Amino acid sequence: MKKTTQFLLLTVAMLFSATIFAQTVSGTIVEAGTNVPLPGANVIEKGTSNGVTSDFDGNFSLNASSSSGEVVISFIGYNSKTIAFSGDTDLGVITLESSQFGLEEVQIIASVAVDRKTPVAVSTIKSADIELKLGSQEFPEILKTTPGIYVTKAGGGFGDGQVRMRGFGSVNVAVMINGIPVNDMENGRVFWSNWAGLGDVTSTMQTQRGLGAAKIAVPSIGGTINIITKTTDVEEGGNIITSVGNDGYSKYGVTYSTGLMDNGFAATVSAASTQGDGYVDGTQFNGVSYFVNLSKEFNDQHKLSFSAFGAKQQHGQRQNRQLIETYRNSERGRKFNADWGYYNGQVTFQEDNFYHKPQISLNHYWNLNENTSINSSAYVSFGTGGGGGIRGVNKFTFNADGSSEYRDGLYGPINFDKIAEENEALGALGSETILRASRNDHNWYGLLTNLKTNLNDQMVLQVGLDFRSYKGIHFQEVTDLLGGQYFLDDNNANNPNFAAGVGDKINYDNDGHVGWIGAFGQLEYDVTENFNAFVAAAFSNTSYRRVDRFNYLDSDPLQETDTYNFIGGSIKGGANYRIDGNHNVFANFGYFERAADFDAVFLNFSNDNINDDAENQKITSFELGYGYRSEKLAANVNLYRTLWNDRTEIATFQQPDGTRASANILGVNAIHQGIEIDFVYKATNQLSINGMASIGDWRWDSNVTDVQVFDEEQNLVDTVNLFIKDVHVSDAAQTTFGLGANYKFGLDTRLVVDYVYNADIYADFDPSDRNTPGPDAWKMPDFGLFDVAMTHGFDFGPFRASLTARVNNVFDTEYIPDAQDGSGSTAETALVWIGFGRTFNLGAKLNF
Repeated sequence: MKKTTQFLLLTVAMLFSATIFAQTVSGTIVEAGTNVPLPGANVIEKGTSNGVTSDFDGNFSLNASSSSGEVVISFIGYNSKTIAFSGDTDLGVITLESSQFGLEEVQIIASVAVDRKTPVAVSTIKSADIELKLGSQEFPEILKTTPGIYVTKAGGGFGDGQVRMRGFGSVNVAVMINGIPVNDMENGRVFWSNWAGLGDVTSTMQTQRGLGAAKIAVPSIGGTINIITKTTDVEEGGNIITSVGNDGYSKYGVTYSTGLMDNGFAATVSAASTQGDGYVDGTQFNGVSYFVNLSKEFNDQHKLSFSAFGAKQQHGQRQNRQLIETYRNSERGRKFNADWGYYNGQVTFQEDNFYHKPQISLNHYWNLNENTSINSSAYVSFGTGGGGGIRGVNKFTFNADGSSEYRDGLYGPINFDKIAEENEALGALGSETILRASRNDHNWYGLLTNLKTNLNDQMVLQVGLDFRSYKGIHFQEVTDLLGGQYFLDDNNANNPNFAAGVGDKINYDNDGHVGWIGAFGQLEYDVTENFNAFVAAAFSNTSYRRVDRFNYLDSDPLQETDTYNFIGGSIKGGANYRIDGNHNVFANFGYFERAADFDAVFLNFSNDNINDDAENQKITSFELGYGYRSEKLAANVNLYRTLWNDRTEIATFQQPDGTRASANILGVNAIHQGIEIDFVYKATNQLSINGMASIGDWRWDSNVTDVQVFDEEQNLVDTVNLFIKDVHVSDAAQTTFGLGANYKFGLDTRLVVDYVYNADIYADFDPSDRNTPGPDAWKMPDFGLFDVAMTHGFDFGPFRASLTARVNNVFDTEYIPDAQDGSGSTAETALVWIGFGRTFNLGAKLNF
């Protein structure tokens, strides 16, 4: 009994002493310069495995195992700090400097939104999550767990992925890299294959849905994808990466940084090579990506940063959708692709893509004084390449049963050798069928400058200018005569009946010149510490000019058009109110007019049918948002309504004198509205659960009927009818749900599981074709996909290494991500692409 009493007293004494001597170390971790909280930062008691992570507001509280010591505070992408403590210690606000030189200035140019301050719906993905989840996926697929976003691989070629935001395609989603817009200047499209290595050099990727925080006038009807690349690392070091995956995928690369030297100079270089056979038949690919950043700090006032990055790539494509029945009847199933074959024993593409589009920029950061700075970026981009295809007699189709005399077996690959034999037999008559490339080269120059000044402690003014000059160079060229002696082309007015050889231009040869001058301004007002508001305005003039060397004689003045100018602009404003430490609400409103694109001005690819009064598209957007932050839970709710009025619709007709004319048809309007929810719940220090839901109602607003079109002599030449009222906007999932888990087994070991469910997807169609009343577009089957990724870090001799494994579509679900509506809007008539089955990727990284 005495021994039992002594044991209990000793136990109580030990517990009491542990309580007395256990110390609490607390603080708040923020990003230097912006004071943005850094959730998930690691706080470790030095020399132990005792640690915690910061909450959603950057706060932490650590029970130290000793009465004094040091804590090490670290966060990926930032320089770590070691801070001493003694007794119960409140370290206050701890600022972590970015490990990348000049990143803060780039963020100013790029209009990066701040959580719980900038009144827009925003989601940010850090480089660590991109590295963990991306693997061999398409770069935009990292966004598929973001509310309001629908991403597909399209036909499945390397870099052919497509992203839609709130029901708007890439033409109406602004993509910016370091604040520089990259949407095509003529048509607004974005080709992700041009940026095949972007995932390797991205520091953060931020989606700003709806209006967005960008100050320049960009086509962000659906939203903005804001990509911030790495600058150069402050500390010397680098890494070597390698990865392998399904269907022959392999990648290897290296990165090295000098670190910030005593003379203020720093450099980072990175290069990677990627290749594979592709999940889909006939989509072999190879690419080399690179990144260079050179930075120099001259004094406290001036910094210069030069960067260049790009990817030279080529890949086979699956351009042509097929009936669902075709995939089922083909032996290759969802891997089936009709756009390739064999020629002289080598894989040959009927459809492919090859391109190289380096982006080169020189940034100057100038701190005039402690309140005012000017940040400028001068940039150039020289694009070369295009897409392959056929010219002449189309021998590549197949019958309903899959048979074709030009294919090897039912639904088989193309027999290019047979086509070559026929061309060779024609001799001096030339080739019937050839392979060609549609080239879309360009030269793009731009200057973006931003002045930021603190008018007082509460008001910040930003103004700037945006200049762009773009020349698109468009032509077709012969790439393979397929056994023939030449190809006869009669499309060149200056050289009719031209016997074209490999490398010669055929079919068309024209240039598109686009100029852009924009001015913008934004005033931010911190009414109180918890109430922030802003108002912004932008003005732009877009100019178009076209040169056509094929349709017009060199002596014809119509070969080169005049320059046509179109005014656009925007005004937007919003406010955010932090009710307390947990709750905030925001609202924003905006209206902008977007100039019609190049093809809406020069109709039917000609210089003598010019729509010089093309109507602006008009967009009005409203949004309400609510945010909640606590130690365990971060959640957001957004309600939005976007009115897209006067979508470009043009009727063309012939005048009595034989010339062509056009009329702009107004009233083609759509309404995009919905609710978005996302949350992260920190169940324990090891486990966090994230989820999202997006429920949209996107419809065409009203019919356009009995619109009469008259010629110059007031003769009725056409009556336009578009029956689109309440027809659903197509080509994106109007309903998405997502749920995921992130479990940390230790500081360097993580397991991530994601599930995304997509529903209410309608097959794509052109509203211009809805000339008679009909049913809604075909509603595609709903589908859900599971993805899993795991990473483990460890010491490898003197180096730090990590291994990462990823599996996408874990349960090998068969699904249809894209479809083109067919006759009667049924599953039997729709042309579709079948999605990828289960894929995997294994990667290794060695840091030095």
